[in-house]
Amino acid sequence: MLSLRNLRIDFGTGPDRVQAVKGINLSIGAGETLALVGESGSGKSVTGMALTRLLPEPPAVYAGGEILFEGEDVLKMGPAQLRRLRGGKIAYVFQEPSTSLNPVFTIRNQIAEAIDLHRPDVRDVDAEVVHCLDLVGIVDPKKRMHDYPHQLSGGMQQRVMIAMALACQPQLLVADEPTTALDVTVQAQILDQMRELKQRLKMAMLLITHNFGIIGGIADRVAVMFRGDIVEEGTTAEVLRNPQHAYTKALIGCIPQLGQRRKRLATIDHSMLG
Repeated sequence: MLSLRNLRIDFGTGPDRVQAVKGINLSIGAGETLALVGESGSGKSVTGMALTRLLPEPPAVYAGGEILFEGEDVLKMGPAQLRRLRGGKIAYVFQEPSTSLNPVFTIRNQIAEAIDLHRPDVRDVDAEVVHCLDLVGIVDPKKRMHDYPHQLSGGMQQRVMIAMALACQPQLLVADEPTTALDVTVQAQILDQMRELKQRLKMAMLLITHNFGIIGGIADRVAVMFRGDIVEEGTTAEVLRNPQHAYTKALIGCIPQLGQRRKRLATIDHSMLG
């Protein structure tokens, strides 16, 4: 479904130009979940936003390579094609729902806008909004769709963001740190919900995260990103059981373990990684 070939993304111009993504290769098959793992600044979110060219140009420069979605190069698409791609075929769930939802519009209006834009054949928009909210576990969706974002908890706001993404019936869902701002209990609920929806709707997913601890039950494969490069890739079980790269080992070693309250948490020494 999706293939990145030697993708390179720079920021800036002249001597201040910085390589954020350094010629990476990735692929995601239909119905597959790929976890893209790395610390902040490794290039994960830049890669995710590049899939539909959401990065503003400038300062971003697509310096080389291809982004092939169903055989078409996104980097060669015109504005009309990109509008159909964004949300319609590739949808996003970002890490901070309170900044992604518009505070002056109701939940109903924000989901309905996505449906009107990408699914104009839907006749009863309100019924579809209720259906989407029900899919993500919102209780009493007929009432809740008239709420404003500030009337919802963080976990419910994130569910609304997922509902908005699913309203367009995308083939690929990009979830960029979807549980970072949530407490552990709500985080587990959101991940369970995403896992269930992915299986039910048979869509592919790119899960972007810094946390190896959340990918075990949801991702089929994992790619580890470090300083703009993919340094390790494999099935989730293989990478978790037998990591090969020093950076992967360091990331896994940073996961807190139950029963080790008196043990100092591990940190990553970048000087040892080259």
